[in-house]
Amino acid sequence: MSSRVRALFEPKNDRERRWRVLVVDDEPPILDFVKRVLESAGYEVTTASSGKRALELATSEAPFDAAVTDLLMPGMNGDELARRLRASFPDLKVLYLTGFSDQLFKDKVTLWHDEAFLDKPTTVKGLTEAVALLLFGSTAKHPSPTDPRD
Repeated sequence: MSSRVRALFEPKNDRERRWRVLVVDDEPPILDFVKRVLESAGYEVTTASSGKRALELATSEAPFDAAVTDLLMPGMNGDELARRLRASFPDLKVLYLTGFSDQLFKDKVTLWHDEAFLDKPTTVKGLTEAVALLLFGSTAKHPSPTDPRD
């Protein structure tokens, strides 16, 4: 994305900042749940039902602050997606939302910096706290998604 186009998406000041999250899952009910929860918490959410679509969105839209991705998806798993996204966007934080955390650690002995996982099924509180912890390092008193100075 050119710097001119990117400037259209960037806030004029910190008060206008919205935290952007890319949510990727091949199951529509999970995708809808995560989107609803994060939007109600004040995040700007973009969804994709596949790794391929997520990569397309990541290159065509303003940068994302975090990605919440399913681990096991057809075509491209969440770990591969995260690796490819972070190759282009090294500051991207990744939350694996998975019912197969044992599979995650079978192929990946440890999580990289700015990666975390959350087991499915999850609660609204569990999801919002996991995303806040990943983005802000705390759930006790974290900045509002729309105002990082709070």
